[in-house]
Amino acid sequence: MFLPQEIIRCKRDGGELTREQIEFFVAGLTAGSISESQISALAMAVFFQGMSPAERVALTLGMRDSGTVLNWQSLNLDGPVLDKHSTGGVGDVVSLMLGPIIAACGGYVPMISGRGLGHTGGTLDKMESIPGYQAKPDLERFKKVVKEVGVAIIGQTGELAPADQKFYATRDITATVESIPLITASILSKKLAAGLDGLVLDVKTGNGAVMNQHERACELAHSLVTVARGAGLNTSAILTDMNQVLAASAGNRIEVHEAIRYLRGDFRAPRLHEVTLELAAEMLVLGGLAESRDKGRAKAQAALDSGAAAESFAKMITALGGPADLLDNYRQHLPLAPVGKPVFATEAGIIQQIDTRAVGLTVVALGGGRQRSSDTLDFDVGLDQIMEIGESADSQTPLAMLYARDEAQWQRAAGQLQQAFTTGNTAPESQPVIYQRITG
Repeated sequence: MFLPQEIIRCKRDGGELTREQIEFFVAGLTAGSISESQISALAMAVFFQGMSPAERVALTLGMRDSGTVLNWQSLNLDGPVLDKHSTGGVGDVVSLMLGPIIAACGGYVPMISGRGLGHTGGTLDKMESIPGYQAKPDLERFKKVVKEVGVAIIGQTGELAPADQKFYATRDITATVESIPLITASILSKKLAAGLDGLVLDVKTGNGAVMNQHERACELAHSLVTVARGAGLNTSAILTDMNQVLAASAGNRIEVHEAIRYLRGDFRAPRLHEVTLELAAEMLVLGGLAESRDKGRAKAQAALDSGAAAESFAKMITALGGPADLLDNYRQHLPLAPVGKPVFATEAGIIQQIDTRAVGLTVVALGGGRQRSSDTLDFDVGLDQIMEIGESADSQTPLAMLYARDEAQWQRAAGQLQQAFTTGNTAPESQPVIYQRITG
């Protein structure tokens, strides 16, 4: 029998917690026998003292086992169960294309996604912007869709890693969200609960990333891969750039527009395409569906070119209650806000730098993101045709198209967006989209 305060004291003083101590604390957290103040105290102790790899594995597994752990063996799937997680950014719509691509290549993707956090967009919010789409089905329907379609993108239910939901809610109000051990356990407990055979992590770095310092992003990537592998899950990470918006759009419905256009082959933003193919190749290799990353990229590209990936997306939407004709009539089903006008730079020139976080906060200010957890989103607002670093802005070429609810809202957001772009006379040095691959 352990005392919560003694566990907190041990970590506060820099000691290493045993697996049994961590399991006791997580069990009490789940059952409600440990108070919010004690959860806060442990979170703060971990924030300052850190955790060893063994402690991180124990915390991750403890939170995984606090609820249902999915098992796919009874479904007799004929391919690997794979998933991807992104640490979040602006215009990061990759999941909407990546899941269907992997399904079209023979994998099964039970993707449990999250809502937007701060200036970053959330995959779950994007899916909920689709009329009729059931983003929180019961687990039996979730598993049925994964088996029949190959992919289902849903939100976390109360059955999967409930300890994480309680722990995160406390971290969110105690300034301990940025703790790498706690981020690691939070992300991986949910992914391990999904019963995966392989996981690829897209860890963002740059001024629009949650981890905006490159060294911290690297540290998080290594922590995630080390702990996931320590817990028995075959995992790798890709460190990608978030010093500018990844897609050409930022918002909820407008990013679904871009995902559909991408899958149909109408338009594929180059940086978005590069990240999507790289993650797809890594997932296919991890799952044994491709012999090398080059062959994986070719297989993913073929799934796009043949229309198979678009078909997988359409089937997923229909299976989870969305419109059967979404691919063909997405503009009708996903209307944008009524005031849509171009925003021009205050000074013409070549885009030198973009404050990506400020771009994300422009979407939040429009109502497309949350300032409080209880906020209701306006799915219709957002940005499109966003310029990239190195492109030229002038009186004929706007920084972006901005969709707002009314003229006053448009004016406020336009001024905010203009401040996020820095122009100059010389072409800036090009930056990589993908920095490195981390395997352990």
